[in-house]
Amino acid sequence: MSELNGKKIAILATNGFEQSELEVPLEKLKKAGAEVHVISPEAEEIIGWDEKDWGRAVKVDKVLGDAKASDYDALVLPGGQINPDLLRLNTEALAFIRASFAGGKTIAAICHAPWLLIEAGIAKGRHMTSYPSVRTDVENAGGKWEDSPVVTDNGIVTSRNPDDLDAFCDKIIEEINEGTHHRQAA
Repeated sequence: MSELNGKKIAILATNGFEQSELEVPLEKLKKAGAEVHVISPEAEEIIGWDEKDWGRAVKVDKVLGDAKASDYDALVLPGGQINPDLLRLNTEALAFIRASFAGGKTIAAICHAPWLLIEAGIAKGRHMTSYPSVRTDVENAGGKWEDSPVVTDNGIVTSRNPDDLDAFCDKIIEEINEGTHHRQAA
């Protein structure tokens, strides 16, 4: 497959990301022809969370402080409880997310990662989904939550959990191929 030839995608994560929610999009987006970079506040590698315990390390391609949102066509935000909770306290991570949004990039968040969209001020008025325990947070932020495998709102792609990864990845590819999304800046 070469649907994404010439496209660059950032996956923003830190320690405690849900293993499959980083690895599956990484694999599928590369298979579709994209150049994919794992970006993190940490250098060298980050460790995932795999169901009930620490998982495998993933190589960090670029330290967050050296990355620019303008260099990418899309941003993927894996979930897990730990990863997005840590990143929503990181001002550089939030700035990267806001810059991606302002640049009309596709932004995809799964599981608990919609916390990052909330913290970045992107959720208000948007149709979204998330892990069920994040529903109240989405609604309190002004988002319109729905229980669907994947929800898209003008280039913002959200999914509930690892069971939704196929639909999530397919929708990311579709949204990237639509090009820049014109929307109000956060």
